[in-house]
Amino acid sequence: QVQLVESGGGLVQAGGSLRLSCAASGGAFSNYAMGWFRQAPGKEREFVATIDWASTSTYYADSVKGRFTISRDNAKNTVYLQMNSLKPSDTAVYSCAGRRVPTSSEYDFLYNYWGQGTQVTVSS
Repeated sequence: QVQLVESGGGLVQAGGSLRLSCAASGGAFSNYAMGWFRQAPGKEREFVATIDWASTSTYYADSVKGRFTISRDNAKNTVYLQMNSLKPSDTAVYSCAGRRVPTSSEYDFLYNYWGQGTQVTVSS
């Protein structure tokens, strides 16, 4: 059974940076596309970023483009989300997700595995 465990969340001031990590175990991580999603209180879960299995393709939500960077290290079974120039509107629980195919996607219903999430709070 594939398990995804996020880390790196916390409290940061607006304009600051955080790096989230998502460690995978129990599956063929290097064959999976990965994504990051977030959910703020009272709101629907929304797409943040996605990366294909070989790091040749990445895609971002317009709200984070130019500020966030998704990357992965298949040797470490880990995907990262570098978040810069954080805004209070970025406050949410961030979850990583994996899908059993190599191609990335912005659609959460296409993902097979989910982590528990890590809280990111950006103060103004």
